[in-house]
Amino acid sequence: MTYSHEVKMMCPVAQGVHHGAAPIPEEAKWVKSKEVKDISGFTHGIGWCAPQQGACKLTLNVKDGIIQEALVETIGCSGMTHSAAMASEILPGLTLLEALNTDLVCDAINTAMRELFLQIVYGRTQSAFSEDGLTIGAGLEDLGKGLRSQVGTMYGTLEKGPRYLEMAEGYVTGIALDADDEIIGYQFVSLGKMMDFIKKGDDAATAFEKSKGQYGRVEDAVKIIDPRRE
Repeated sequence: MTYSHEVKMMCPVAQGVHHGAAPIPEEAKWVKSKEVKDISGFTHGIGWCAPQQGACKLTLNVKDGIIQEALVETIGCSGMTHSAAMASEILPGLTLLEALNTDLVCDAINTAMRELFLQIVYGRTQSAFSEDGLTIGAGLEDLGKGLRSQVGTMYGTLEKGPRYLEMAEGYVTGIALDADDEIIGYQFVSLGKMMDFIKKGDDAATAFEKSKGQYGRVEDAVKIIDPRRE
């Protein structure tokens, strides 16, 4: 360690007040974290790229400073899906510091990692007060039975009004309108369920019919339009 001449000439003064790190909540324990291995937690974070044309939701499950589970969800940019594929291989097994300083291929994923790091090291995780934290695999539970991201895609113009394209329930196939052309419900098909039926042996048409559903007052509709063609 190199000291300047001015510092060398100073007389020593004891650091009397020093109580160490403040404890943070981690998996139902109060932890004074001093090293990477002191950090555990399950949490989510959102990131975005510089041109803000895409976003990433990143979910990490960290145990003793090591990332054990990573869920990478992206939207808005075709290239981000390939970046997410690589990030899902890169992240598990890294320490938090390694992950923070690793190129995760896409700016949005890197930004999400930064936001998660802040949450985790300050004790603001989803599992802060959960005894022993969340099990490995908790990230998949966020996706539901169909193992698909919760996506909402809507489009609207002043001239023609709104179009519902995708809801949490699935791919929207029809928008129900009343006599005033106002939306009162929608029809959808759950793509995750449909693929499961096909994998079990159903033909595509049968699987499609079995995966259909609706929300709202569809029975009261004056007309139902296809949001992608009408």
